[in-house]
Amino acid sequence: MANTLLIEGTFEELSEELAVYIDGLSQSSVQSEVAPLLKEGNKVDALKKIVTASSALNSAPEREFVAAYNLLVHLVHQSGSPDIFLPKLCQNVSAPITSSPYNATGLALNVLSTIFNTLSPEQESRYHVLLAILKIVRNNSTFDQLTPQLAQLESWLEGWNMDAADQRKLYLAVSDVATEASEDEQAYQYLLKALRTIQSSEDAATEDAKSLSIRALKQSLVSPTHFDFHDLTQLDSIAALRQSEPVWYELLEIFNAQKLEDLREFTDANPDFAATNDLDMSVLERKIRLLTLASIAASASQSRTLPYSTITAALQIPAEDVEMWAIDAVRSGLVEGKLSQQEKTFLIHRTTYRVFGENQWREVASRLDMWKSSLEAVLGVVRQEKANYIRDKEAELRDAENKSGGNGYRANKQYRNANAVEVE
Repeated sequence: MANTLLIEGTFEELSEELAVYIDGLSQSSVQSEVAPLLKEGNKVDALKKIVTASSALNSAPEREFVAAYNLLVHLVHQSGSPDIFLPKLCQNVSAPITSSPYNATGLALNVLSTIFNTLSPEQESRYHVLLAILKIVRNNSTFDQLTPQLAQLESWLEGWNMDAADQRKLYLAVSDVATEASEDEQAYQYLLKALRTIQSSEDAATEDAKSLSIRALKQSLVSPTHFDFHDLTQLDSIAALRQSEPVWYELLEIFNAQKLEDLREFTDANPDFAATNDLDMSVLERKIRLLTLASIAASASQSRTLPYSTITAALQIPAEDVEMWAIDAVRSGLVEGKLSQQEKTFLIHRTTYRVFGENQWREVASRLDMWKSSLEAVLGVVRQEKANYIRDKEAELRDAENKSGGNGYRANKQYRNANAVEVE
């Protein structure tokens, strides 16, 4: 719901009042320029002069800053053409507030939030106000103040009916803000959203798309918590790297589905690639070792047992480091299992499949068949035991009836009635 500013006075009275106030701050002559325009009924031109000169409000005393800008926001709405004035107004609010260097961020966000909330939800002007808010948040590392509102970003964009380029611009602005605040995972997720707006092969092949794709790929590689690369391989702009940047694409394929030995071969074939692109090989090798462990755990999922010696060979590590790497893989969420120091094995409870293709579907089908057979066997045992129980009870009742000379007939009848309905 849009908020409403309630300010008394006519447009002409309030405009002159604000013009006089701006003249007092900057010793300009805005009021003398505005007065004749207002007499002519030319509200738009009068307000243009006020908005142009409104940068002087950034030197207003802190206690008057918000009130002065709120008055200007009110006049902009009263003009009937707010879209004409909002870009300049947002630009002025985003400029340094000289009267309050310590509280400048809060004051600017207060005014911009008022502008945003007094616009109706479907107005595209909200898009430009939000970009101004993001600029301030980025410059002042106050991402936490923005986080609660980001949940509504998708619905806002849908209401504004923005094209792909504008959506991408906004997602990138949010990603940049998150990066400045060291919120790496959120920065990466909004970068992916920006890449998903690239939906044609022509757009995917542009230099901008290539630059963003490499940026996203690099972020995913160096992230200590990101191990699933399917989110990248499904993007058109990433697929375009196969032709434009084959070395980057080869590196992606290694982390998507291959193992440590493949990374070592890549490094031997491209010795300067990591240094040239500011990639820390120790970080990459740690990640590929964890992913390699996940792969060999998945291949051992039928037997559920992974010998220490297999881990040592695959990860190319000393035998005494096996348990440390297994624990790291568990902490990363790639596998679940139990280490046996006595047996020198890693008992696999659950593992993450790095690539889920036809072979993995066959394995799932095989496991489901095994579970089905096991359940049918259990159900058969339960049914047999139930039949045995009923037979034994009937035998007991017959024996009791024989001993009592027929007095057990009623009890036998009641028992049969109670078991007339058998649950399948």
